[in-house]
Amino acid sequence: MNTEELLSLSGQHPILLFDGVCNLCDGFVQFIMKRDKKAAFRFAPLQSEAGSLLLEHFDLKSGEVDSVVLIENGVANIRSTAALRAGKRLGGLWILPYAFMVIPPFIRDAVYKFIANNRYKWFGKKDSCMIPSPEVRSRFLS
Repeated sequence: MNTEELLSLSGQHPILLFDGVCNLCDGFVQFIMKRDKKAAFRFAPLQSEAGSLLLEHFDLKSGEVDSVVLIENGVANIRSTAALRAGKRLGGLWILPYAFMVIPPFIRDAVYKFIANNRYKWFGKKDSCMIPSPEVRSRFLS
């Protein structure tokens, strides 16, 4: 897929980019997949071709964004905004944390960055990106 196709897809399916070697990020993806009853989300590791194309398109440096990015309707959301918007998209009670959006981003993102900066130490790191099971492989872009 090229960048234009990926951006077009984001109008129908939110795209969640994630750190493919991070156990916490992998857990977040598993959490989303399990609760995404309509299979709306699409996923790609930041380290994948699709992830690289989208990061480049939005001029996001890999050092700047190293955990999750949510792309909806051609707009990239990063850090706490990405995580909260992903929860909101799940519906049900998962929209409740979205109330934290009233907190200024510099405060939300400070907490997010603290967790992101310590995620490998606290949750561990894999040697390579996860390989999706055949049942969910169609939801992965790379």
